Amino acid sequence: MDKQRIGWIGLGNMGTPMVRNLLKAGFPVTVYNRTASRAEALVAEGAGFVTHPSELWDKADVLITMVADDAALHNIYKGSDGLLETAPAGKVVIDMSTVSPATSRELATLLEAKGVEYLDAPVSGSVKPAETGQLVIMVGGKKSVYESARPIFEKLGKVSFLLGEQGAGNSAKLAINLLLAFNTQGLAESVLFARENGIASKDMLAIINESAVGNALIKIKTPLIESDQYQPAFALKLLAKDLRLAKEQGLQTPAGLAIEECFREAAHEWGDKDMMAILPYLSSEVGQQEPF
Repeated sequence: MDKQRIGWIGLGNMGTPMVRNLLKAGFPVTVYNRTASRAEALVAEGAGFVTHPSELWDKADVLITMVADDAALHNIYKGSDGLLETAPAGKVVIDMSTVSPATSRELATLLEAKGVEYLDAPVSGSVKPAETGQLVIMVGGKKSVYESARPIFEKLGKVSFLLGEQGAGNSAKLAINLLLAFNTQGLAESVLFARENGIASKDMLAIINESAVGNALIKIKTPLIESDQYQPAFALKLLAKDLRLAKEQGLQTPAGLAIEECFREAAHEWGDKDMMAILPYLSSEVGQQEPF
């Protein structure tokens, strides 16, 4: 059976390696990105390119979006010359961004009126899992549409879960990113507390990584802390955005609200750095200046 033709919008840190995996798997992929230069490497590897998103409708059976936030997604579909205006019946849209469940439900309803099916399918995992096709994909939508999209998901992730109607995927993503924030802030606070009591960060990280509370995330973030360099795999401002969305969805737990406030404040100065930059933010807040 011929592989589905894919149109892709959004070539950031995640989108580019995800498209590359689809190309390697033999899917015909045509891409659009607001900054056209970001598409050049993928075009050299076999992707098609269009200069306007609406051109993708004619070139794709499945249109996938991977953008930063709700505003970007709304602009793609509802902005001037948005995709809703020209959406043809019979297509499938998969949004793999992390946005509000309400946004997913809104777009699903608008596209359904055009005869277009919609899945929200955000992912858990940062750049490295995107490169290796090891993302965890959380899906909301109709089972039949999910089943038709599984060959795509199988090339992007190690597992996918159908969780309910549209919006369910993003509800699950906000929940897992709440846990991600707990882990990140907990690691930062542990390292800071150790420093304040005379334990070097490098020694404390070695202890944590050998203990029962060590995990894959901490191992990944250890070199960032030891080098005091926070090149973004997942930008702090994006995690702050996800925590804001969780709060808007009804997050009320004491620790969750405290962490949302902390990341929101940290994003003013450290937003473009990796989420682990919550550590230098907290360090500056408590006046901790000890070398790493």
